[in-house]
Amino acid sequence: MLKPMSNSLKSPLNIIFAGTPDFAAQHLAALINSQHNIVAVYCPPDKPAGRGKKLASCATKLLALEHNIPVEQPINFKDINDQQNLTQYNADIMVVVAYGLLLPEAILNSPRLGCINVHGSLLPKWRGAAPIQRSLEAGDEKTGVTIMQMDKGLDTGDMILTAECLIEYTDTSANLYEKLALLGPIALVDTLALMAQDNYNANEHNTSQDNTLATYAHKLDKAEAELNWQLSACELDRKVRAYIPWPVAQFTFTEAKTENNTVDKQHKIRILQASVQNTDSNKPIGTIISVDKSGIVVATANGAICLEILQLPGKNALPVKDILNGRADWFKVGTNINGIVN
Repeated sequence: MLKPMSNSLKSPLNIIFAGTPDFAAQHLAALINSQHNIVAVYCPPDKPAGRGKKLASCATKLLALEHNIPVEQPINFKDINDQQNLTQYNADIMVVVAYGLLLPEAILNSPRLGCINVHGSLLPKWRGAAPIQRSLEAGDEKTGVTIMQMDKGLDTGDMILTAECLIEYTDTSANLYEKLALLGPIALVDTLALMAQDNYNANEHNTSQDNTLATYAHKLDKAEAELNWQLSACELDRKVRAYIPWPVAQFTFTEAKTENNTVDKQHKIRILQASVQNTDSNKPIGTIISVDKSGIVVATANGAICLEILQLPGKNALPVKDILNGRADWFKVGTNINGIVN
């Protein structure tokens, strides 16, 4: 893991920071505590949130206001006035972390040292919107952050510095996100210390990405949450972990019609925790192999998966042992996990 550089800087940089969520705010906090000067913070306009739909500020804006840093919230940078306003800050560099807006070349080229980005993968692998989730889903053994010089492409810029971390078999996107939120700020501060040196030469130091090794991390879609038992147990387990906290893996249970319900009723059941079982089964795919307090074991295309924490519609997430107290009739050994299968 990277260790922060301790040498004092001869010439601290004047920085514009652009970012939105808590992940970005943690990087901003590291810069505020560094020797550099934050001259402005850019974030998207406030958005309605909650039941009252009141305008809510993002994490980076709140942190900037707390430290009396000017905040700018352009809708985009198509307006020439917004571009000129940014230029007036005379920043040495612009740091972009999970900002959510595309930057035109006029902005990329405005600061003396250009714009750099903290990306949540080891580029050129997993360019795009969901690198953390896609690395987990693919079964990668490691991930990390890449500090890159931004260009007009999507995560295609030259790499300045990378920092790695291992992916544990229990990691979810939520806690892997937390790992990178600790790793990223250290890498960012080290990168800025490097770039602040008088003898820094981007052409000599930076490394071009090998485009032949590039993969793309497509944005998550809610439809992906529905699990397909035709996959292997390992693949299903990775999806469960990759889709936490969103969109959360689920399966559809179809309840047979009764005297009170004249039609079959479907229930979307979310899976918050599961594990791969070293069980060879000749049962049909989707069949419930066993049920006990530890979980519901389901046959897959290769191996079996144990569903350990579930969330029924309109209810809180609970361990399977508590689910069974009220819904044991839904999960009987030998039946299909999806209930009625047409």
